[in-house]
Amino acid sequence: MTRTITPRLRTLVLLFLAVTGALLAGAGPASAHAALTGSDPSQGVVVTKAPDQVSLTFSENVSMNNDSIRVLDPKGKRVDLAKPDNLSGTTYGVQLKSGLGKGTYTVAWQVVSADSHPVAGAFTFSVGAPSRTVASVGDQEAGGGVVGWLYGFGRYMSYAGYIVLVGGAAFVLACWQRGSGVRAMQRLVVGGWLTLTAATLWLLLLRGSYTTSGSVGDIFDLNLLGQVLQTKTGAALVSRLLLLAAAALFIAVLFGAYDKREDEEKRDLTFGLAIGGTVVAAGLAASWAMAEHASTGLQPGIAMPVDVIHLLAVAAWLGGLTALLVALYRAPADTPVESTAVRRFSRVAFGSVLALVATGIYQSWRQLGSWSAFTDTAYGELLLVKIGLVALLVGIASISRRWTGRLADAAVTEPETAEEAQQEAAEEEAAQEKETVKASAATKEASVHAAESGSGVSAVSGGSEKTTSAGDDPERAAQLARQQSAMDTARQKRLRDSDPHRFGLRRSVLAEAGVAVALLAVTTVLTQTEPGRTEQDAKAATAASSSSSTSSSSSGALTLDMSFDTGGKDGKGVVRVDLDPAAVGSNEMHVYVQRPNGRAFDIPEVKVAFTLDAKKLGPIPVNPDHITTGHWAANGVQIPIAGDWKVSVTVRTSDIDQVTVSKNAQIG
Repeated sequence: MTRTITPRLRTLVLLFLAVTGALLAGAGPASAHAALTGSDPSQGVVVTKAPDQVSLTFSENVSMNNDSIRVLDPKGKRVDLAKPDNLSGTTYGVQLKSGLGKGTYTVAWQVVSADSHPVAGAFTFSVGAPSRTVASVGDQEAGGGVVGWLYGFGRYMSYAGYIVLVGGAAFVLACWQRGSGVRAMQRLVVGGWLTLTAATLWLLLLRGSYTTSGSVGDIFDLNLLGQVLQTKTGAALVSRLLLLAAAALFIAVLFGAYDKREDEEKRDLTFGLAIGGTVVAAGLAASWAMAEHASTGLQPGIAMPVDVIHLLAVAAWLGGLTALLVALYRAPADTPVESTAVRRFSRVAFGSVLALVATGIYQSWRQLGSWSAFTDTAYGELLLVKIGLVALLVGIASISRRWTGRLADAAVTEPETAEEAQQEAAEEEAAQEKETVKASAATKEASVHAAESGSGVSAVSGGSEKTTSAGDDPERAAQLARQQSAMDTARQKRLRDSDPHRFGLRRSVLAEAGVAVALLAVTTVLTQTEPGRTEQDAKAATAASSSSSTSSSSSGALTLDMSFDTGGKDGKGVVRVDLDPAAVGSNEMHVYVQRPNGRAFDIPEVKVAFTLDAKKLGPIPVNPDHITTGHWAANGVQIPIAGDWKVSVTVRTSDIDQVTVSKNAQIG
């Protein structure tokens, strides 16, 4: 039987690694959770006089350090002073050196949002007139690279460890108390504790590099570790470690003194363990709720308790499912998981699913805010995948419930089957004894015959004495007892495994566990993705800012934002065209290319064309010069006459991926 089990478990492990790798590799850096909604000077603006400071406004409160806002002159030298200050609300500013010359300045920023995720970006403004700049900040991939992948893997393992630890212990305590003496169950729960502890230490060590430089060399920087301990996330991780110490005591009692107590003492101890275990499990769940999505945004006072309940329900369902899988496959033959334990878990799982649905609906409303966010945001799309996996898991669970019912019905006939097996064993034993008696009688007859013939007496006597001593040999008796015990165990295991209902339950639970692995991976990526409500609010604020700056400009400057999708890898984004003064004659044009999350990034080619269809004029091509990351500019763009011009932008993101987007605007 072991030969058939091992490939299945190996397949489940491979699925775990494949799904984890695919999702974490595809996730890349954590999506922006705090979005830049405005700045002064604004992106791409040309000012006549150098400003005294640069201010940035975000969609939520952020954490900053001395290097969170850097302002670089055209030669790439820093011109900002001191640490950024919180000017008001969600607006932060940094003072600039006096006497700044003309040219294009680059503002690079990297902050930590209120829900613990690092975000970054860059933009430019010019003093007097645009110029070339050697300042290069690249694509600010906060939370990306090797460190970002390692941090994401640590998050996955911490969730997995928590689910196995809490769900496995709850399964033993609430459904199968005999399992406290089963070695496989002990290893499972202890393994969950070790995984969560190691992952927490891992995250604490990576956190400093993850939120700042993203360099592998900074992982062991003790100064960064000291800074992390002063943050909300650092405090949550330390609290989790302290709670894990209490969890270790809980495990020691559950798998130590608990199994040796009498029934009455065990009932009292069960109540105490249930209360204490629930408190510790809720505290561990709160270490996530207090530092991530639930702690910021809409209704945090309600969202954090709801998030704790959600995590507890996930652990009770998926962790209990893992424990049931181990019990079905690894429990000893003399301590099989009973049908009553399976029925108890079925009820626990049903209650957990109801709690998940209720808390999930609230979380979805809070994080999305509108139906359109399901399809218009990355968070909504991932949430749809999660909902689909949960539905699939519930469907497979319903099959498991049917097998559980059949297993319970089969339990009525089990005593009769066991009695028949005992009767067969007794008959076999009687037959063996009968054969032994016959052999003994034959030996005695041979001995008498040898004595009468006067030969072989001493040999027979010696042989008889040797046989007698062999029968009294304690080592031989112990060996025979072990063989008999092994035969009895094998017989019980064959009897247990021959039950088709138990076999069917094993298969369905194994399928549930496979889907649960994928579900946990999607959930981990979801916690690193910007909530749909935040993403849409940031887009609306950016659009309003662009519209306001366009309509209120006294010089008639024009700003057009156009989304594009070339269809290839990294092919989605937004292109912005600024035309000043948007009048007949010579104009200054700036083109900015950004990712959907607002980060500036470079592409191989950008071309612009102006067409006036009413006069059959154009297209008038313009090839802007590359200034800095995500910024192109052209001077002397000639608009011959006033009218409703179509502004077309051709964006090429690779050798073969290209698209042209356009908008109409009144110029002149």
